[in-house]
Amino acid sequence: MRTRGPGGARRWRGGVALAVTGLVVPLTAAVGAGTAQAATACTTKAGPYQKQVEKFLGRPVDGRQSPADCRAVQSFQRQHGITPDMGYAGPLTWRTMDTMIQQRAAGKNPNKAGKCPVNKGRIACVDLTRQLSWVQDGAKLVYGPVPVRTGRDGAETRTGLKRIYHRNVKHWSTIYKVWMPYSQFFDGGQAFHSTDKSMWNPPGSGGCVNMRPKDAKAYWNLLKNGDDVYVYGRKPGT
Repeated sequence: MRTRGPGGARRWRGGVALAVTGLVVPLTAAVGAGTAQAATACTTKAGPYQKQVEKFLGRPVDGRQSPADCRAVQSFQRQHGITPDMGYAGPLTWRTMDTMIQQRAAGKNPNKAGKCPVNKGRIACVDLTRQLSWVQDGAKLVYGPVPVRTGRDGAETRTGLKRIYHRNVKHWSTIYKVWMPYSQFFDGGQAFHSTDKSMWNPPGSGGCVNMRPKDAKAYWNLLKNGDDVYVYGRKPGT
């Protein structure tokens, strides 16, 4: 049986509905969060997405870069591992924020468009476009939607209908030398598993569906071998 580390590399091995929450730290908390990393100078240059970023962060929307604007953007970048973290309102920063906006908009009806099958019984859905996942039973939402971190460009999480074939509550990746808690493999080594990284940390995983610890644990308790997984869409930036 093939398994895959958090970067998605393969090796051989024997063998309750919640809306998306916590997508953005309140601005006052976020600005203070970056003080320990103050070595990177703030840019004075406005970025191509200055107004959109200002609006997202609750800043005055004037399209001009102020020192306070820069500190707020820089803190957001540091929180999610976006580099360079100099407070520039560039494409990657805005793309991350736009994904968050889409996740919020999903609310408690992530399958409104009907793209994840409702005729399979219990199924874990993964929407790459919105970087969201949830568990449903027929048309009933069981858990989620929750933000996820899927495969980066060149190592995309593969789309289609899958099935969970191997579970390991404390999987060890011999490739990346890290633990992958609550691993549930569903396609050629690609798996749901817990990570401590931000779900909005670019460029993404090596193919696995990274989850926050509490969500990975919930999936572990809700799913079993043989349960369906449906992956669709396309991750922004891939």
